[in-house]
Amino acid sequence: MTSTFPDISISTDRLVLRPFEEADVPALAEMMSDELVTSWTALPHPYTTAEARAWATGKAAAVRTEGRGIALAVTEFLTQRLVGTVHLDHTDWRVRSAEIAYVTAAWARGEGYASESVLAVAQWLFQDQKFERLELRTAADNTASQQVAQKIGCISEGVLRNAWIARSRTEDGGWTDIRTDLIVWSLLPEDLDGVPGRMADANGFTYPEWN
Repeated sequence: MTSTFPDISISTDRLVLRPFEEADVPALAEMMSDELVTSWTALPHPYTTAEARAWATGKAAAVRTEGRGIALAVTEFLTQRLVGTVHLDHTDWRVRSAEIAYVTAAWARGEGYASESVLAVAQWLFQDQKFERLELRTAADNTASQQVAQKIGCISEGVLRNAWIARSRTEDGGWTDIRTDLIVWSLLPEDLDGVPGRMADANGFTYPEWN
């Protein structure tokens, strides 16, 4: 029997992390077509509406049902606008570890949404799911992603040399692949001791302490 995460939503003071819906398709397509997303991820480019629909209506849910992890849409609590995604993958159910990745919409950057959503998922993963390790990998030049890792208390463990292919703009406006190093970060339950912020509840509410 395949182990799976529960079908949940997680709330923070400003955000709701929930399963993807078909209504997310236009905003998702726009978000994933951003130049920085193209540069630092392996997502298809151009990222079409069809790609967004396939993800929102099937592929995202399959991440959970197949036991690989869980993919959540990150939305503003007040406006319900899609501000990003958080994705747990490469889950090892015996070791109780998973790898996390995230994307923030261009218009929502600089508001702390990425660190808030990743921290909420980490708290849920450690407290509710009893996991023991969360891993994060950032391209060597992706300083914004590295700042998120540092902000939530991740520890840099080392460098995987020449382990990733990023994309860079060419003079004619196209894209070319470039090899780059990956920095490996980890977060353990004890790393969150003293991290400020309210705990997130996996049933759509926030409260200060876990049961």
